[in-house]
Amino acid sequence: MTSPAASPTATPAGADAAPTAAGPGLACRIHGARDLRLAPEPLDDRPVALGPHQVLLRLGAGGICGSDLHYWQHGRVGAFVIRDPLVPGHEASGIVERVGSAVTRVAPGQKVAIDPSHACGECDYCREGRRHLCRRMRFLGSASVHPHVQGMFRERFAIGESQLTPVEEDVSLGEIACAEPLSIGLHAAHRAGPLLGRTVLVTGGGTIGCMAVLAARLAGAARIVVCDIADRPLDVARGIGADEAVRSDRAAPADLADIADIAIEAAGSPGALATCLQATRRGGRIVQVGTLPAEGLHFPANSIMARELDYVGAFRANDEFGWAVQAIRGRRVDVRPLISAQLPLDRADEAFALAADRGRSTKVQLVCA
Repeated sequence: MTSPAASPTATPAGADAAPTAAGPGLACRIHGARDLRLAPEPLDDRPVALGPHQVLLRLGAGGICGSDLHYWQHGRVGAFVIRDPLVPGHEASGIVERVGSAVTRVAPGQKVAIDPSHACGECDYCREGRRHLCRRMRFLGSASVHPHVQGMFRERFAIGESQLTPVEEDVSLGEIACAEPLSIGLHAAHRAGPLLGRTVLVTGGGTIGCMAVLAARLAGAARIVVCDIADRPLDVARGIGADEAVRSDRAAPADLADIADIAIEAAGSPGALATCLQATRRGGRIVQVGTLPAEGLHFPANSIMARELDYVGAFRANDEFGWAVQAIRGRRVDVRPLISAQLPLDRADEAFALAADRGRSTKVQLVCA
């Protein structure tokens, strides 16, 4: 499958990959667990020199993702541990302020969607067409490598044009920033295999779970059931198209047994995975999207064997980012019900606290004041 957006060109690992300070402006940094600090970028007054293929952006909207919350709450996401101050933020839109001498894809004043993935284009995975598994991936706002790749929760930053898609339609910057989480849902649906006419279970009614609902509907699923242990996420899931919403902590075991052809685990919870194993019919498939606890869990492998279940992972997204941008531009999906609040960057502490409260929010975004 080829994305509508141009694929990043093959460049050395890290070239134009991490946003560089291009202010003056405010930046949000996480120094460790529960240690978020706001400070101006350490810049002088000289104009920022852009590389030939670099673009100076002003932050449009930046969504606080579950991984950003993990960095803030625990100083880590699974095996990715903060070792130096990290600017989080990998799902964002921007407004072009200035372009490098060789830039042709975008122009000043345009709204852009920003792909946080910058693959090397040269390793075996890139050559196989699986750039999201690149051995030298530079993923914005991530502590997966050291030095860390700084993210986009800052007022201004410079980034390579290959990671940008211009958006001309009358679509808000907040909607455009949802392209990245939508691409995760689309990738999960792709990993699930054919969904036309199938019953799909999604565990977790947060942002990624709801994006999986939208993706499954686009792929032709006949019935979509969402499970969660809280009421608000289930209400949101119903609002964006789920056929059924179930409190899994209150359901009788028989209510969830063998109900789904495909299960998408988007909660990152051992209990949710157990629900998937119970609910997926023999010969079905489970797609693991959520990040499970780093300390490990009890895994009933014999159930996979005896029921002949396929258990696959879905990590980030590949060509699906371009499809996500197109779906939002054409309003083939409506992500607006998922945007709970937009707060200015200088209220990042408040925004992170709100994003962590599943009883009050789904997607909280930071914007420039």
